[in-house]
Amino acid sequence: MTGVLPIAIGRATRVLELLLKGGKEYVCIMHLHKPVDQKIIEKELKTFVGKITQLPPVRSAVKRQKRQREIYYLDILDINGQDILFTMGCQGGTYVRKFVHDFGKHLKIGAHMAELVRAKAGPFTDKDWCSLHDLQDAFFLYREKKDDSLLRKCLRPVEFAASHLGKVYVSDSAVDSLCHGASLNLPGVVKVTTGINVDQLVGIYTLKEELIGMGVARLMSEKMISEEKGLAVAPRKIFMDPGIYPKYQKAKPL
Repeated sequence: MTGVLPIAIGRATRVLELLLKGGKEYVCIMHLHKPVDQKIIEKELKTFVGKITQLPPVRSAVKRQKRQREIYYLDILDINGQDILFTMGCQGGTYVRKFVHDFGKHLKIGAHMAELVRAKAGPFTDKDWCSLHDLQDAFFLYREKKDDSLLRKCLRPVEFAASHLGKVYVSDSAVDSLCHGASLNLPGVVKVTTGINVDQLVGIYTLKEELIGMGVARLMSEKMISEEKGLAVAPRKIFMDPGIYPKYQKAKPL
C-alpha cells in the first residue's frame, strides 16, 4: 500500500489518536477471479455502503474478532475486464483487503486486492503529501540558507490534525484550568461550531484558534450556547502546556 501517512514529531505525536479514528479514503484495484457483468458489480457494491461487519485478517494490529465499521461511499472509477478501479470512503479501522475478499465471496467468484493507495486520512489528502526526499530537501534548504518556505509546505501545525472535529472555543481565563486537568463547564465556553452532538469527540480551542486539547461533548451545540450551567466537555487529552495563558485573577476591590 502507498499513499497518505501522517507523521508527527515531538509533542504533536499525542494528536495522532485523532487520525486513527478519522475517516479514510482509498483508491483500490480489485481483481475479480471470474468475469461479471458491470451492472451486477455496480448493484452489489451499493449493498456494502453503510454499516458492515468485518473480521480482521489473521495478520492485523487488532484483536481478531468481528466488529462493525461504516463505509461512507463506493464509487467505481473504471472497469477493465476483471479489474475494478474504485474509491472507498470509510471509517478508520476498515480493512480494504478484507472488504475485497468479502465482496468476491459475496459474488461467489472470489476476488483479491491488486493495488491500494490511501488518498485521505482525516484532513490530510494526497494533494498535501510530500515525500521523504521533499522533506530532506526542505530541511537542507533551511539549514544551509535559512529558507523555511519548503519546510512550511511539508510541516503542518497541530491544529490541522484536528480540523475535522467540531470546535468548542473557551475564554482566556479558562485555558490554564483546562491545562491543569479541569473539566470544561459552560461558563468557560464562548462559542461553538454547529452540529456537535452528545458523546462526540471535539477539539477545544482558544479564541486565537490554538488547540488546547480534545474531549467528549456532554451537551449539544445549541445547549452549550443556551444553557448557563453544566458540564460542556469532558477533556480526554490536553496538548497545551500549563502557564501559557495566565491564571484568572479576580479584580481587587478599590
